[in-house]
Amino acid sequence: MHQTVEAANGVQIPQLGFGVYKIQKGAVFDRSVEAAIQSGYRHFDTAKIYGNEEALGSVLHRSGIPRAEFFITSKVWTTDLGYHATKKAFEQTLRKLNVTYLDMYLIHFAGPRYEEAWAAMEELYSEGRIRVIGTANFEMEHLEHLKKNACIPPMINQIETHPEFQQRELHEYMVRHRILHEAWGPLGQGNKTLLEHPVLVGMASKYRKSVAQIILRWHMNRGVIVIPKSSNIQRIKENSEIFDFDLTEEEMEHIRQLDTGTRYSVNPTGYMVNPIYVKIMKLFVK
Repeated sequence: MHQTVEAANGVQIPQLGFGVYKIQKGAVFDRSVEAAIQSGYRHFDTAKIYGNEEALGSVLHRSGIPRAEFFITSKVWTTDLGYHATKKAFEQTLRKLNVTYLDMYLIHFAGPRYEEAWAAMEELYSEGRIRVIGTANFEMEHLEHLKKNACIPPMINQIETHPEFQQRELHEYMVRHRILHEAWGPLGQGNKTLLEHPVLVGMASKYRKSVAQIILRWHMNRGVIVIPKSSNIQRIKENSEIFDFDLTEEEMEHIRQLDTGTRYSVNPTGYMVNPIYVKIMKLFVK
């Protein structure tokens, strides 16, 4: 559980984290995060749009574990992009999480004014208030544009990644440019076809592991950071038990052949800049 990957600035990021997307605040949320902490998770990923930053901060605080032992990530939402708006959103996130700094802060989507948002994040990083700055759902053209207009290059990009959508071209680009690859939806959002694929089922049987554990081990071997999410206590624990086995190069290649280029979510290119969508989401996050 202590395995890390190193960001370009030397910060060590726990490679296995816990995502809280779509886990609604309340008793289920509290039990899920508490179970994750008990299972050894210290890397937690949230976002303003998830609506559970305050709930996460509360559980982490009640754990009694020192703040420095946690690696906490949040994200600035599309309606808060821009220099001043991003700084304001960042302060709101700190208050909700009840922390004085973030380990990682990401631009959630490449929406309008993300260059100005990045300038604000660079300042916050320089002040020591964010340890790692990066992006989420950025395609290669977004990263290239940002790199050309930034003083500090993005250190990480969180993108949809699973065996049927491996993002190989983008992955190789990020490796070349020292941008860490973080996978959201690493288990394919529970897609039945993926979790019952004969290749993965066969490996799971061989290692006496679940298909989910096989997939997470595959991500880890690629050097990808993963943030599986679950509200099932047994699965939360199970997802953490992936450090006592390894996949062979041949098995890694078999999984590589499962790539069909199939997204299970929306294509971020052009989607978030749709003015109607942005207007609806602005109402939603208030």
